[in-house]
This record gives sequence, structure tokens and C-alpha cells, in this order.
Amino acid sequence: MNGQNTLTVNGREIEINGEKNLLEVIRKANIDLPTFCYHSELSVYGACRLCLVDVDGQGINSSCSMKPQPGMKVKTHTKELRDIRKINIELILASHKRECTSCVKSDSCKLLEIASKLGVEDVRFKQKFRGMGIDRSSPALIRDMDKCILCGDCVRACDEIQGIGVLDFAHRGSDAIVAPSFAKQLGEVECVDCGQCARVCPTAAITPASDTEQVWEALDDREKVVVVQLAPAVRVSLGESFGYREGENVTGKMIAALKHLGFAKVYDTSFGADLTVIEEANELMERVANGGKMPLITSCCPAWVKYAEQYQPEFLGNISSCKSPQGMMGALIKNWLPGKLGVEKEKVVSVSVMPCTAKKFEITRDNKDVKDVDLVLTVPELARMIKEAGICFDELEPESFDMPLGFKTGAGIIFGNSGGVAEAVVRHLTGGDTSQKDVLPLRGNKGIKTKTITVDQKEYRIAVASGLKNAKELLERVKAGEEVYDFIEIMACPSGCAGGAGQPVTHSETTVALRGKGLMESDKMLQLHNASENPWLKELYGSFLESPGSHLAHQLLHTNYKSRKRFEGGISLIQSDGEKKQISVCVGTACFIKGSQKLLDRIVRHVSVENLGNEFDVSATFCAENCEKGPSVVVDGEIIHNCTIDKVKAAINDLR
Repeated sequence: MNGQNTLTVNGREIEINGEKNLLEVIRKANIDLPTFCYHSELSVYGACRLCLVDVDGQGINSSCSMKPQPGMKVKTHTKELRDIRKINIELILASHKRECTSCVKSDSCKLLEIASKLGVEDVRFKQKFRGMGIDRSSPALIRDMDKCILCGDCVRACDEIQGIGVLDFAHRGSDAIVAPSFAKQLGEVECVDCGQCARVCPTAAITPASDTEQVWEALDDREKVVVVQLAPAVRVSLGESFGYREGENVTGKMIAALKHLGFAKVYDTSFGADLTVIEEANELMERVANGGKMPLITSCCPAWVKYAEQYQPEFLGNISSCKSPQGMMGALIKNWLPGKLGVEKEKVVSVSVMPCTAKKFEITRDNKDVKDVDLVLTVPELARMIKEAGICFDELEPESFDMPLGFKTGAGIIFGNSGGVAEAVVRHLTGGDTSQKDVLPLRGNKGIKTKTITVDQKEYRIAVASGLKNAKELLERVKAGEEVYDFIEIMACPSGCAGGAGQPVTHSETTVALRGKGLMESDKMLQLHNASENPWLKELYGSFLESPGSHLAHQLLHTNYKSRKRFEGGISLIQSDGEKKQISVCVGTACFIKGSQKLLDRIVRHVSVENLGNEFDVSATFCAENCEKGPSVVVDGEIIHNCTIDKVKAAINDLR
């Protein structure tokens, strides 16, 4: 080795080769220092104090935040360092709700893992946690702050990966907590349910909501016909929970396990993905031919759609009206399948297994008496059900999907990867297959990818973004007129569904990449790679849906969107006891720019000066959903657009 560019770790010489911190060099020496707050995809935080090392001449430092320098002499496990790490873990455990045997994350909890590795057998400090309760306000995620270790991983993931910033630290010292703004619950703020916070959380402070008990209840009901659909990315990740290598396709065993559990039919969401390709490509061609709003943006990812409704409502007209593959499959299961099975629609229970927490929110979008999809399981939820039933997964004989909704082409399979939707559409438009060179730039885990293709002498400019922060960057360029596209695919999770928060817990980018590779290999193994080649899809159109974009297809397979409030309930600025009339001022971005903050100040001052506090309660809120008519103020239920202080005073006088 070149001694000029090396350091020593426990007496062994290790080369420095561009590592950004000392921790990475140490791990290259096959020493896995414990960490809670270090993720290669997030900024360095240095809060957990577990990766401490002793550097000769510089004392004890956090290796994650220390730059490697040639000639350093580093020790990683002296008695002092081992004692410090144990004490840190004990202090965390002393303020932690310790219910490990019944914790949903007991098989993937880093706190439990590190405590075991460090040999922590006893907690010498008095246990004390605050009993802050459990936040179940979100249909997708559950927060238990008594299990939070203040590592900040969720805060940084929400801000740095997604660019949203729903969570942050509040208070100081021993009172410090991680929470949404103004002590609101997660379901009351601008969370998009992507679950990236849960993906990086080392404990069970934030976890996907569980629907397993409801699914068991449905399976136990002899009056119900319980049908399940499986998303593409599930087949290359479920095996991780049973000791299979990352990215290995376990479709056959997974189907067998589901039939052992009691599901009447097992279908493939990839069929719905093929259907989505046909409907979405038809919508694209119609917009091009008729001068429709461009670019067309995909609608498969519910976290992205909710993000658009909350943060980018000007793009709602651009989003494809197609339901996601889950939604399309659900519509067929509830509206086509009952006739084939000879059962009443109300007796069919539609379950999906998804690599995504936002899918749990998606099924709540349509306010219908009979939902298209009743319950959503994540991959770990399905794994727990298989284990709970005592099914020996490894010994199962592979079984096949039920037809016809179990048939798919490779185009439907690759939906689980970032760029997969765009590639499937390109294959359909060009008649290409996996050898089509046009699709290659759309693959991979790069945050933003672009490609121009030519179909019938017309150029189509295509962009792909994964991770909402990347999506925002791309859309800002489009809004500014810097870039022009015809078709944009957006997925909220980095690398797409392969890296979704409903997948088995992993902190390895390699694992996510192997899942993506597994999907591409599954595509190669199929005989058909273009959605338009799916024979059962052709039969479905011929016998039921009539044609792509038909009236019935629109009725069952398409949806619409709306601007959503980003903050429920508001922030009260003047409160009084007893009955009072409400004055709510929108301080969302559009109204803020038009002066709503100054208007709010003047209203508060007027109510105070005129001694109206016992009659009126003044609050700031997001949002009145009339951004173009701001500033907007609601006085006792009546909304006033283009509001001024004089209009508010007049409304107050009318109520007195």
C-alpha cells in the first residue's frame, strides 16, 4: 500500500480511497461499527454516539462525522469505547417502551440488534418513558413516540429524500420529541404516506399500519369470497423474510402460501399494469391528437398523486386519469369477477399485497359503498401471516396464478422499477421489446432520467423521476419552461417500488438494486414483453370493456383528483371559552403571497381592540382550496374571497 494515503485501524493499514468519512474506511476494514443515525443516502448527523473511535492525538470522536486523514491511528473497541457504547444503549433503553416480544419490528429492530451485539444484559438506569400515546390518524403509518430514540433519521428522510419536511424536532433537552408541526397528528398534516420515514426508522417509532387482523377476519368468514392480488415488486422481496437471497423470485411459493391461508383466488397486479399501459398510452395519444394538456404524468404512485394534490395542484390536469394497477385490478375484481364466480359483489373481499404504504391511503380515495380494494397488506405483513399460520414456506410446492387475471407480460412486471412504467409505454408505442435500445436510458436508480423516442415520425420526450425531491426539481424546470416533455413518470420512493416502504426492512442500496434486477430478469423469462400482446387483456376488452378509453373503461378504470387541504384544524390565535364564531384565515402559499399574513394580523388586532374575544375565535389554516381567489377568509362558515380587512369587519358586524 501507499503509506502516504493510508491510515491504521486497530494496527492494520487501510487505504483511503475517496471515502467521505472515517466510518466508511473502518467498515472497509470489515469492522461494522454500530450506528442508528448514519445512512449513506442521508446527511451526517452524529447524534447516536455509537460509532465513536479513539484517534491517536485527537481523542474520542464520532467516526461518521470525521474526515479520514493519512497517518491516522484509529482504535475502535478499547474498553472505554465499549463502555461508552453500552451506557448509551442503556440510557436509550431506560427511556424506551420495552415490549420487544410483541413489537411489530422485533425481527428488524436495530436497537434490539445493537443491544445484543454489544452484550447489554442489564439496564442499570431507572426506566421512565412519557406515555405519549400512539398516533393512528394516518391510514398508512403509525407513530409510537415512546419508541423514538431521537436519531433524526425520519426527519432527514422526509426533508432530504422527499423534500417535504413533515417531521422535525420540537422542544429541548429531556423534553425533546420528533413530531409534526404544532403537535398535530400525522394524518392532520401534509404527509403523503410514502413511508420513507418508517423505512429508515431503526425502531418501531414509525411503522406501516397493519391490516392483518381484518384480513384474518375476512378469511374466517365463510360468507365471504376473499381474493388477493400481488404487486410486481412483492415477488422479488418476500423471500428475504424466509432466508432467500435478495431479489430472488419466489412467485410460485408465494401463491401456494396464499392458497394455504385460504384465499379463494390469487391474481397478479401485473395484469392490471398491462391494462394501465393500454389505457395510459391511449390517453397520451388522445391528448397529442386533440391538443390536450401536456405533459401527461403517470398516476400509478399514490404518494406522488397526493403530493401533487397538496403541493403541485397546477399539475393535476396533467396527471393521467388512469387508476393505478391496484385500482384497476380492484375495479375488475369487484365489477367483473362476481359475475364469473356467480357471487354477489358485496360478498367479495378484495385484498392486495403491496410494497407501498401509500396504497393503504389510496383505497380510501373513492367514497363508495363498495370499495374496489378493501384491505392492503405490506410484504412484512404477509410474511407475518404466513409464519403465524405455521406454513413452512421453504417446503411449499410452487403453484400458479389463477386465470385470467393472473396472466401478464413483461411490461407489467417491470412496473416495480423506477422507469418501468415509462419503458412499458415506450414498448407499446414502438412495438419494441427488451432489446429495444430506446428504453435503456430509462432504467437504473438515477433520480432523474430522460429520453426522446420517435414514433411515426413524431418525437416524444420522456422523463422519469424517483423520489419526490427529484420530482419537484423536474417539475420546477417544466414550470419555468426550461424543459418540455410529453410523458413523465414519477414514483415517490427512490428506485421505485423496489425501494418502497412496504418492503422488508433494509438499509442497503444493494438489496434494493437486486430487487430491481430480479424484476428485469423475470421480464426476460416471459415470452411476451408488450402489454398489447396479452391475450387475456384482448379478451377482456372484447367481452367486457369494449375498447381502450370506452365509456365503461372510463367509469371503472379512471378517476379524478382534487386540491387537498395540507393542514387540518388550523392554529388558534385567539380563543375564548364557551360558544363562539370562527374566523379562519388561509395562510397557504398562494394566499400568503397575496397578503393573508398581514390580513391575519389586522384581524387579530381588530378582535382584540374591539374586545370581541368572547365572541370570535381567530385561527390560521391551510388551505381554503381557492388559491386563485386569495386571500381567503372564512367567517362563521361563509368564505370571503379576495378578502380585505373591511370585508371582515363588515361580516363581523352582520353577525353581532
